[in-house]
This record gives sequence, structure tokens and C-alpha cells, in this order.
Amino acid sequence: MRISSHFDGGAIEFVRQTAGADGAWLELDIRRDSTTDAACDFRQWFYYRLEGAAGRTVRMVLRNAAACTYPDGWPGYNAVASYDRRRWFRVATRYENGALIIDHRVERDVAWYAYFEPYSWERHMNLLGGLCRPARLEDLGATVDGRDLTMVTAGSGVRRVWIIGRQHPGETMAEWFIEGMLQRLLDAADPVGRSLLEAATLRIVPNMNPDGSVRGNLRANAAGANLNREWTAPSAQRSPEVLAVRERMQHTGVDVFLDIHGDEALPYVFVAGSEMLPGFTPRQQALQSAFCEKLKEASPDFQTVRGYPTGKYDADALKLASKWVGHTFGCLSLTLEMPFKDNANLPDPEAGWSGARSARLGAAVLVPLLAVLKELAAA
Repeated sequence: MRISSHFDGGAIEFVRQTAGADGAWLELDIRRDSTTDAACDFRQWFYYRLEGAAGRTVRMVLRNAAACTYPDGWPGYNAVASYDRRRWFRVATRYENGALIIDHRVERDVAWYAYFEPYSWERHMNLLGGLCRPARLEDLGATVDGRDLTMVTAGSGVRRVWIIGRQHPGETMAEWFIEGMLQRLLDAADPVGRSLLEAATLRIVPNMNPDGSVRGNLRANAAGANLNREWTAPSAQRSPEVLAVRERMQHTGVDVFLDIHGDEALPYVFVAGSEMLPGFTPRQQALQSAFCEKLKEASPDFQTVRGYPTGKYDADALKLASKWVGHTFGCLSLTLEMPFKDNANLPDPEAGWSGARSARLGAAVLVPLLAVLKELAAA
């Protein structure tokens, strides 16, 4: 048998293998994010290929799970696997004595395992290349590694909507979400999408962290920066991705902002708002409540009972994208979180929370966006 991860988004460290009559025991380590900053110690994302195990029961022990950035994310979690990298399914996983243990009866010569359903750089490029009019593409600048940071612009209305995803590259559900959202938004037969394009100009950055995505990182870019802690003072050296987007926002203004993420521990879909900020207005609260109520109607996957406590980010709130934007522009500004696990309210034992469900939620979000724009027009 052979373990490898030298491909787009791959990340694992092979330790040793023990073979039995009908099974095998593989010991692996989850590696830290690959960056130029030796002090960067984010680790949680894994994605690797197993070859030569067909017909055998394999136990894969990720030994250092307790030392990962979010060990609270492991209880109740099941890894995803695939034989073709198109259909992903959950496999039996348990967290025991500080290790994450995956047991799988492997059916084919090659299998892939990951923390969540990957969203490759190639798929990202195909997404951009396949967009139809009236979408327009613009390169906002270069990442630390020199990759393009691409913005999609659609619509011609006066309201200014910004949506970004994958500040944390391992949260791949964010780009699945944006793919589903763009497909509906640009569907000429969809009345919700057409109405949005008339009411607003939407600026969408599907992948804020291309370098981290390709490197197989959980949270960091190539310089070791957690982009969602860079919004107060981004720099061209450490966080050019945030700098480029922030500068464009200051030029265009913002009426509505969504920052799309995934949460390691909570098995729910929820939003985090800006109500803890000084200067948060009753108008912002009303728009936030209206958005949440309409999203609950549009998608039963969304709920408002479970989420972050209001004071979770008090110490460094303005370093976060949605807090900085909400404070700077006085607008509706939300972080939307999806689970790495399953949605406990609507569980799917086969796939758990998945790329497909993320994409459907992305399509559903157009409904509350349109409702909020109508509220703004009536003000």
C-alpha cells in the first residue's frame, strides 16, 4: 500500500504501516499549514490518496488529532472518502485517546480521504471560465505566491452587494456555496436571480485564499496569515488578498456583505452578526433579522437557535471581515457558517454536510438577499 498527498490541496504525513492477514494499520500525522512563516501552527485539514488496499479493511490512525487547532471538532465527526473524486461519502471515524481513527473496507485500488469534500483549483478555474454573461471577471491583484485573485461582478443595480469565500482555504464548503449561488444568480430563467441583477451590483470573490487552497492549508495563506484576522491593517507583504479586496470595497461602498465559512465543531448552519460592535444600529439589527427569517423560509438547513455567543470575538472583532465591514459601512454584514460534520437538524448518514448541500444553500441565499434589497429600497 502507498499513501500520497503531492497534489492540489493534498496534506498528510505518513508515519508507518503495519500489515495483517486481511487488514492493515496505517499511522499518519495531520501536518501544519504550509507557509513561509515557521511560527504558523494551524493544522486540521487532511487530504490524501491510498493505493493498493482493494479488498482489505484499513485502519488509518491520525495520531496527532488532539494537537490540531480545533480538537473539539473531532467528536461526532466522520471523514469523507471517494473512489473517483466526484462522489464523496462518509466513512466510520472515531476520536479516541487523542487520535482520529478511520476504519474502512476499501473496495477499489485507489481511494481518497479528506477532512471535507475538496474544491480543487482546477474546479475554481472551470467555475470562472464557465460563467456566462452578464458576469464579468476582474483580477484584483496577485497573492503571495503570485496567483490571480479574481472577482466576479454581475448586475447593474444601485445597491452594492459583496460576497467572499474561503478566507480559510480548508473550509471548502464556502466555494461550493458560491458555485451554487452563481449558477442560480446567472440563470436567465430564474426570476430571483434576474431581480437581484436589476436591483444590485454584486461583487463576488469565490476564493480569497488561492495559495492556501493549493497548498492544502486549513486557515493560512502562503505567508502564514489568517486572512480573517487581517482586516484592520492588511499589508502587501503578509495579506495582499485582504488589502486588494478592502481597497476595492472602500472605492465602491457596501450595502450588504456576506463572508462564507465552515465551522469545525458545531453541526449546524448559522450566521454570526455584528451586534457586538459599537455603533451597531437598530436598522442593521432589523436587516439582520429579516435576512435570517427569509433564509429560514428558503432553506430548512438554516437555523437561528444554535451559533456563536455574541461576545465570541469581542477582543479582536474588527480584525474580522464581517465586523470590519459592518462597522466601516454601517451595513448588513454577516459571517455564514456551515458544518464540517453533518447538519444535526437534517442529518444525512451517507454524505453528511456536503458540497451539494452547500451549493443548494448558496442558491437559497438569493431569496433573503432580494428581500433585504427590497427593505433597503423602501427605506
